[in-house]
Amino acid sequence: MRFFARLSAWGAAWMRGAAENLSRLGSPSIARRLFLSTALASVVVLTVAGLVLTALYRGDAQTALDDQLGVYMRALVADIALSRDESSNAGQLADPQFDLPFSGWYWQITRTDVTPPDIRASRSLFASRLPRLADSDASPDQDGRRRGNVPGPDKKPLRMLERTIDAGDQGRFLVQVAATTQSVEQQVTAFAIDLGVTFLVLALLLVAAMAIQVHFGLRPLRQLRREVVAVRRGGSEAVSGHFPREVAPLAEELNLLIAQNREIVERARIQVGNLAHALKTPLSVIVNEADAEQSGLARKVSEQAEVMRDQVKFYLDRARAATRAGAIGASADPAPALAALARAFAKIYPAIDFAVACPADLRFRGERRDFDDMAGNLIDNACKWAHGAVRVEAAPLASGEGDRLFFRLLIDDDGPGLAAEQREEALRRGRRLDESKPGSGLGLSIVADLAAAYGGRLALSDSPLGGLRALLVLPALPQD
Repeated sequence: MRFFARLSAWGAAWMRGAAENLSRLGSPSIARRLFLSTALASVVVLTVAGLVLTALYRGDAQTALDDQLGVYMRALVADIALSRDESSNAGQLADPQFDLPFSGWYWQITRTDVTPPDIRASRSLFASRLPRLADSDASPDQDGRRRGNVPGPDKKPLRMLERTIDAGDQGRFLVQVAATTQSVEQQVTAFAIDLGVTFLVLALLLVAAMAIQVHFGLRPLRQLRREVVAVRRGGSEAVSGHFPREVAPLAEELNLLIAQNREIVERARIQVGNLAHALKTPLSVIVNEADAEQSGLARKVSEQAEVMRDQVKFYLDRARAATRAGAIGASADPAPALAALARAFAKIYPAIDFAVACPADLRFRGERRDFDDMAGNLIDNACKWAHGAVRVEAAPLASGEGDRLFFRLLIDDDGPGLAAEQREEALRRGRRLDESKPGSGLGLSIVADLAAAYGGRLALSDSPLGGLRALLVLPALPQD
């Protein structure tokens, strides 16, 4: 029992160490964690079970050998009790294994009450003698028999039983019977091989069953992921489907979170609109009153009121953009949006030659209105400065940042362009490099802030057409 307790403790310690090593591997998937942990547990359980069964079988085989030796000992004792003549044939067994030299099966009877001791033995000993268990630490059982392992005449291990018999007038005898343990070891080895093959097949079947179990067990999580991706891409408004009891609360919480997010965004839009309307009337009154006066103070008030109006418009647009950029599930198709913008600007600037190229399957991860604002501002700016050509091209980027996907929007014109030191100045809020062109100087800065709200960016560089190139990088949705 102590052996089994030590074996179980070793198995538990090994499983704890394996689990710690598994946790150090990083953060694998739940399926891999379940599969590896269950596989490790199965290997440990089968290994411990194999060792325990082998030990039990070894004990049973040894007990069977002891029982067989006990039968031979009782036969020898009976012969001694029935023998009246010391020179009789007492102790002769019918088993031929005791007649073959060094067969591994031996018996020996020693009369210990005479000097020198009278020894009779099986022919298989061939003038050799068996050692005594009484000289070792083997203690007798309740029947007075000692049992243990001793080296044989050929140095091979033997399993031996011995017993001291007091035959009264006939004398006192030490009866010994021994047999080789080779047959026991062969039986244990064959059993261990058969058990190992059986457990190996069982382990393979368990691994296959675990793989199937993990695959089907995690199917609701894969379904939940697909539903969340559909919401994020804008293909669905909420997580739908039937989920088991363990996953259903998570789906419900996600739907509540999505609904709360939309409610917050809508509330923010309403508040921003209310603020815009609340400030529009007072600023108009101030401007009208200032325009009615001709003093220097009135002109200063009118000038600062216009600045306030531009600032209010800028920050209100920025607030709207921030709330829309944080919305879940918004998406838009750039191709039809760019085609509509090209048609609109072709009417405003009939002298400009437009060319638009955009893949039909490209999708913007955001609001359509925001994309129209950004692309419209950049195209309008290009048209104002172009001599006669504006080129618009959209294409997915080869790689994104982290696990996010992005696409680029290029707007080129053949105008005068900007020097390198003027490009950064042009992106600053309210800066107009040429007062001859209409505008407030907020267009490019609004585009840059809105792109940043979506995790993208705006950059200016030289255009192959000779003018200015605007590079707008925006998040994209995976192509179906």
